[in-house]
Amino acid sequence: MNPTYDFAGRVAFVTGASSGMGLATARAFAASGAAVALTDIDEAALTSAAEQLTGEGHHVIAIICDVTDEDQVAAAVDRTVDTFGRLDMAYNNAGIQIPPADAADEPAEVFDRVHAVNLRGIWAGMKHELRHMRTQGSGAIVNCSSLGGLVGIPGRASYHASKHGVIGLTGSAALEYAPRGIRINAICPGTIDTPMVSDMIAKGELDRAEAEAGQPINRLGTADEIAQAVLWLCSPGASFVIGVALPVDGGYVAQ
Repeated sequence: MNPTYDFAGRVAFVTGASSGMGLATARAFAASGAAVALTDIDEAALTSAAEQLTGEGHHVIAIICDVTDEDQVAAAVDRTVDTFGRLDMAYNNAGIQIPPADAADEPAEVFDRVHAVNLRGIWAGMKHELRHMRTQGSGAIVNCSSLGGLVGIPGRASYHASKHGVIGLTGSAALEYAPRGIRINAICPGTIDTPMVSDMIAKGELDRAEAEAGQPINRLGTADEIAQAVLWLCSPGASFVIGVALPVDGGYVAQ
């Protein structure tokens, strides 16, 4: 049984919210009573996700946003505050995966693209969330890194560099804003059963059996399990937790 949270009167902002971990987290925030802004670059999927949550009786808005464009990110955060009056919690989740590549052969444009989304996108989200939270003197932010932010794997250098960067960004900002009443942490998901991972398996970029065997729990994680970790980090139960990079990976990095 998952813990329950009372986020009534609170406002959450989620990037990459049209599917997978982002949608699961947006739904979990909403089910706990929060008003939620869902953002994503995929307009059709985002509209569908928002309609689902609205149909379930939740208070949500959908905002099309490309996290590589800082102006779009700033506008999305501002619209959230204009609509709901405040911003209490944020999950900077938007990210992409790239095909495995020999470190000597990977094109610069692939490196630039994965960093534009996975690192710069989180930097932009956190920056503009903090602009509002520091005025309030309160808030909680969770940035999505990866088990790839904690370890290295052959063929994944550029992707892992982006995720290591998220942890550095998180730790430094957490120390800066802890005295101002704002908690910033990161989560490091293992291999999670999401549409992105399904796509990697379908393309032959990931072997499901190997991925399951590589996690001591011997299965893939679920998006709901990531959502529960995010909600805990945003809850009063984690009030003394600041600047961590929390593995949610079935034991992968403990090996």
